[in-house]
Amino acid sequence: MRKVDNVKSSALKKAIVLALLMVSVAGLAYATKPRSYLAADKPRIDYELVVPSAFGDWEEIRATGAVIANPQQDELLKSLYSQTVAKTFVHKPTGRRIMLSLAYGEDQSRQNQVHKPEVCYPAQGFQLTGTQKAVIATSVGEIPVMRLKARAGERHEPVVYWIRVGDTLVRGAIEQNIARLSFGLQGRIPDGLLFRISEINRDAEKSFELQDTFVVELIEAVTPENRAALIGRGV
Repeated sequence: MRKVDNVKSSALKKAIVLALLMVSVAGLAYATKPRSYLAADKPRIDYELVVPSAFGDWEEIRATGAVIANPQQDELLKSLYSQTVAKTFVHKPTGRRIMLSLAYGEDQSRQNQVHKPEVCYPAQGFQLTGTQKAVIATSVGEIPVMRLKARAGERHEPVVYWIRVGDTLVRGAIEQNIARLSFGLQGRIPDGLLFRISEINRDAEKSFELQDTFVVELIEAVTPENRAALIGRGV
């Protein structure tokens, strides 16, 4: 009888410990759940006006024919992003065109975080033939970027992008999730921006060189406030 009582007592103790652990985990999850938006502490930025219509050797033109890959439906875009911008710029010395896409979201929680081109382009029917992390050196510091080689039939589209999460620049899913979790531990929900440029060009390396030039001249042309909106304040 005593042995049975001991077994019951041991089982009861384990149940109590397990219950306490579950309560502790639930309490920790509640305590660390982000509750305030970082965007609420920032002045509102109109991203349509962040990028000037002309800077350096670049001038904005009306897009004709070439469409930036954007597979999400309009309703999904509205749920993910507070603002989206699409522009095309011509490089006046050469006549080559760079397509620019900005997608800004005030809520970078997991379910609302900006979609990476590695996901969007294949969903649009593109095949990714290469991905590479790189940096672009500017007068204000190095910008970490991701370079993609995308292809759909005869259309070759080298892509350069970065994602700003709060004031941190990230490349790819791992860096994006680490940044989001870091803000979460502070009880904050960061805002985020996808900055993406691309060119229709079979020569990817030549395209990446021109895209680097575009980024350098843009970053040096914008105001400090608009620069922070694009690349954060940590570069």
